Amino acid sequence: MAKLAAGVYARALFETAQKDGGADIFYEEVKALLDIFREETGLLKLLSSPKLGREEKLSVLSEIFGGRIEERLMGFLRIMVEKERQGELREAMERYIDMVREEKKIGVAFVRSALELDESQKAAIEGRLLETTGYNRLEMNFSVDESLLGGLVIRINNRVVDSSIRSRLSGCKAELLSLRAI
Repeated sequence: MAKLAAGVYARALFETAQKDGGADIFYEEVKALLDIFREETGLLKLLSSPKLGREEKLSVLSEIFGGRIEERLMGFLRIMVEKERQGELREAMERYIDMVREEKKIGVAFVRSALELDESQKAAIEGRLLETTGYNRLEMNFSVDESLLGGLVIRINNRVVDSSIRSRLSGCKAELLSLRAI
């Protein structure tokens, strides 16, 4: 039931954002809000606390976000609290982000490398991924994993391309062990 409610609220937010061409502003602000709720877990606990009344929760929201986010987005937060759906707030925002990404063909790529990549290498990887994936835009996330020894591991959605030396060595080891068994 909670997942269904989160989907309904996410759809309402999506439709609201489509009006007046505010989708890009909403998208960035919802991502920022989601980061805040992920980092400050106490905030959602506070908003879900039965010890605080509805008016106190709305006051907390206004104090923290009032004047800092788009007014219609603030209205969304208020409605979630008024309807006592603050427990589904993160899920609704995550679903909203997924809807926007799907509509605008925005992919999210996670790239792990053995060494820190410079900006030209990052741009080249992003360009190649854009050519091969069909996305219009990618949100790139780069990290260093020295255990790879070399090469890259790229994940986009459920697809993983592992060209790391670690995985190649593991493959060679498995092949040698299978030859040994013969």
